Amino acid sequence: MTRPATVTLRVVKGRKEGTEHVFAERTTCVLGRAADCDPRLPDDEHHRTVSRHHCLLDINPPDARVRDLGSLNGTYVNGTKIGQRQAHQTPTEGMAESHPEHDLTDGDEIRIGETVFRVAIDAPARDGGTRRLARCAQCGRKVDDEVGERAGEYVCAACQSDPSAVLRVLLEVARNGRTDLAVISDYEPLRELGRGGMGAVHLARHRRTGEEVALKVMLPKVAASTDACARFLREIGLTRALRHPNIVSLRDSGFADGTFFFTLEYCPGGGLDGMVRRRGGRLPVEEAVPIFLQALDGLAHAHEQGVVHRDLSPSNILLSENEVGSPVAKVADFGLAKAFDQAGLSGLTRTGTAAGKPWYIPRQQVINFRAASPAVDTWALAACLYQVISGHWPREFPRGKDPWRVVLETPATPIRRHDPGIPRALAEVIDHALQERPAIGFQTAAELRDALSS
Repeated sequence: MTRPATVTLRVVKGRKEGTEHVFAERTTCVLGRAADCDPRLPDDEHHRTVSRHHCLLDINPPDARVRDLGSLNGTYVNGTKIGQRQAHQTPTEGMAESHPEHDLTDGDEIRIGETVFRVAIDAPARDGGTRRLARCAQCGRKVDDEVGERAGEYVCAACQSDPSAVLRVLLEVARNGRTDLAVISDYEPLRELGRGGMGAVHLARHRRTGEEVALKVMLPKVAASTDACARFLREIGLTRALRHPNIVSLRDSGFADGTFFFTLEYCPGGGLDGMVRRRGGRLPVEEAVPIFLQALDGLAHAHEQGVVHRDLSPSNILLSENEVGSPVAKVADFGLAKAFDQAGLSGLTRTGTAAGKPWYIPRQQVINFRAASPAVDTWALAACLYQVISGHWPREFPRGKDPWRVVLETPATPIRRHDPGIPRALAEVIDHALQERPAIGFQTAAELRDALSS
């Protein structure tokens, strides 16, 4: 087994000189004076130039990136300022400025106030020191520049741009008898249901039984090592055991030619986001609340099994029907995005303005990336309900503002400010659910479900 790559931050100047922070896994962290920052700078008279939430590190060893969060006095990399708000601006106003990301390399120095961190990157040589050309696992094109020093299978950017074509190639190879693709060899793709930054999902029919499933492909953004693949597939194995009428069941999964593939229960009603669009941008309270009560039932079951979703949005609340034609909500993609990201397969994607879904993320999830608790799912589902019945996100995300600073600094707007017609009792439950300080209002899905039901 190849030893893991690491990124180390060592304080080489400042009151905490000699302190080291070693990162061997995918994570993000916020640096600043606030008590919830890690690494945290001293909150004393010598560090008044440091903002409470000063900058954000995005780490996926051996890669690392830093982003200033609109700090008053700026973040410096090797003596060059990479971001700062103007002296007359408040922290909120500073969010409107564009603060570019900066990729870090071995030996770089980050200065925040009087503290200087030196970056050390330990990256075991690809292929055990024997340099071989890296090629796309799909088309065979040379991809050394895209892969860098990472070992493992990789699908080039050109192939990633067309996940439907990747699926067609996989199915063709599967029908030729590849044993590692046997679980999808008898499926015929019918149409694409949707796609996102990690891949695409298709409706597919089994050629012998006629059963329809959702066939999903996920394409790593970096070379997928054997260890990372095993870690991801082992983690999602936990979700296969989730059996509940309000959870989309995961049936089979595998990895071949740089691509992960899954067969999942098909929900003909599509995502809740599509339903909301078709209905003009929002749903009546009496229609939306029963859907969310069902989703909370599924969420509560998953949490009881120790599984946290961590990527909830209206697009992965899918809809089916029961025997009398009433809608049945089913939460999809349990654990997939979380496990994919934590295995390092999504690359450095979280700090960009288009990355992730900041509209449905509580500040706790940004501050403590790896230790996401069930409460972050509860907050996210309440945020989804807020958006579905009001037509607004809980926070405002003005064009050009850093979304992660918005999440860190801006509380949710009380929902009746957007729509005074929302019943007061329901509004009080939603507003409480979206509290974040000192803790998220409802810690469990069961608590929120019971409050919505009363």
